[in-house]
Amino acid sequence: MLDGMNLSAILRRALAGGGEFADIYYEEGSSTSIVCEDGKIEKVLAGTDRGAGIRVISDLRTAYAFTNEVTEAALLALAETVSRAVKGKSFDRAIDMRAKLVGSGFPIVIPPDDVPLQDKVALVNRGNVAARGFDKRIRQVTVVYRDGAVKTQIANSLGDFTEAIRTGTLFLTQVVAAEGDVIQTGYEPIGRFMGHEIFRERSPEEVSLAAARRAVMMLGARKAPAGLMPVVLSSEAGGTMVHEAIGHGLEADLAQSGMSVYTGKVGEQVASPLVTVIDDATIPNARGSFSFDDEGTPAQRTVLVENGILKGYLYDRLSALKDGCASTGNGRREGYHAKPIVRMTNTLIAPGETPPKEIVQGVERGLFVRKMGGGQVNTVNGDFVFEVSEGYLVENGVVGEPVRGATLTGNGPDVLKKIAKVGSDLGFGIGTCGKDGQGVPVSDAQPTLLIAEITVGGAA
Repeated sequence: MLDGMNLSAILRRALAGGGEFADIYYEEGSSTSIVCEDGKIEKVLAGTDRGAGIRVISDLRTAYAFTNEVTEAALLALAETVSRAVKGKSFDRAIDMRAKLVGSGFPIVIPPDDVPLQDKVALVNRGNVAARGFDKRIRQVTVVYRDGAVKTQIANSLGDFTEAIRTGTLFLTQVVAAEGDVIQTGYEPIGRFMGHEIFRERSPEEVSLAAARRAVMMLGARKAPAGLMPVVLSSEAGGTMVHEAIGHGLEADLAQSGMSVYTGKVGEQVASPLVTVIDDATIPNARGSFSFDDEGTPAQRTVLVENGILKGYLYDRLSALKDGCASTGNGRREGYHAKPIVRMTNTLIAPGETPPKEIVQGVERGLFVRKMGGGQVNTVNGDFVFEVSEGYLVENGVVGEPVRGATLTGNGPDVLKKIAKVGSDLGFGIGTCGKDGQGVPVSDAQPTLLIAEITVGGAA
């Protein structure tokens, strides 16, 4: 760890060739991964990893190098390597390291490290048995368990020194069901920054049965109708819409490079007046939460859109330097081998005032989406397409028969302006968000929403 090292000397060595800012990122973690496929345990992986990276920002460009040899001599050598990649104005300020600030983290009731490996394997087997026993039409079941505990320390040329620990648990099941030439899948995950107490909230059986039910139910569903129609997105659908349709476009690096449809639109109306969008890394135990981001900036709650008006973007240190503002605590990285970039944390549309039942009752004919699948978005123009993994027809205000194969296609700013009702509930979904080759844990949330009109892809 960095304790006891001359951090000021390492940082000054990194800045010897010039630069405005430098930091050291140290990470030490342990993890367990178990995968069950074809009714048997296929993988059991457990291990530890540690390493450190040093970054210098000079003229709004980044030089970064990393090593898994964490000694003072090795870090001084690494700092020398980074300094040779930088040519700029000499760094002539003193670096006085302040006392280490330790993040409070989240209470862990049952640490995964205290649970025997055979008990973790048993959880996976329980999920597999539950899913396979649900229906004879189930052809394939994959159950995945992961846990991990990561300690980080970050020191920078401003004198900041932070330390944090994050412990997380993930469990998911994917089911494939088939009947004749129809094949359908069901997927259900749980994951939070907490220990094995997560299984007190939902057991492995509950998670696996939810995936199995979804796959089997969709076998008997008819193809979704196509065309323009109102769509109700349930709070159970997760926040794919907010994550893809607007979240990525509000990451400052994309906005600064002109790769976002929201570039230069601060102060403008970009959504319905009913819509407020928030990125909040302070939600206890949520999959995208932390005490400090991966640059040592404290976790924050950032209002991005308020009553439809764009208020600002998500920033890390580099993008904040470019715009002359403060970081919003959204500098994140996959590990010590990667430099930090702007990323979302827990991104949500804030709840409104309309009871969810009233939203459905007001729809004469449309689509009710209980669960979203994957999605893609072009951040430059805002166009997106999302899969619907569980959807139903709505007739005369009543949720009716299930339909399969539906997609939602539209433009982010256009669809957000067509949100006509916002429910008083709030539901979370989890995922691993990919960007620039890095994946980080996130969660997304939304209330029940009524989109007045959107293109639904399905059967003509």
